[in-house]
Amino acid sequence: MPRNTRRRPTPTHPATEDIDLLDILRALADPTRMTIVRVLRAEPERACGTFPVDVAPSTLSHHFKVLRESGLITQREEANRRFSALRAADLEHRFPGLLDTVLAAHARTAAPAAEPTPTA
Repeated sequence: MPRNTRRRPTPTHPATEDIDLLDILRALADPTRMTIVRVLRAEPERACGTFPVDVAPSTLSHHFKVLRESGLITQREEANRRFSALRAADLEHRFPGLLDTVLAAHARTAAPAAEPTPTA
């Protein structure tokens, strides 16, 4: 059986000046996409199938597309893998402090401080 020689289309990315604040906020409103962005904030680049999310591959592809089209990430092909990276410098240039503010707010609400246990 011949190997499939069709290539995936090259991902498109918006120019820095075309990144829209509302598109970014919509993209970050999803917990799976927020997880992807948090991981990429800690790591410069990561292969798409290696993120700690529990979704089907087709759903994960959709999340990457939303993040890419909003301007949050860039993707590149290497052999048969696709790698994602956060567009931190572009985002900082376009909306200074936004990404850090959103990630800090998410960290505060995602992991609330433990309630003190009552003592008898």
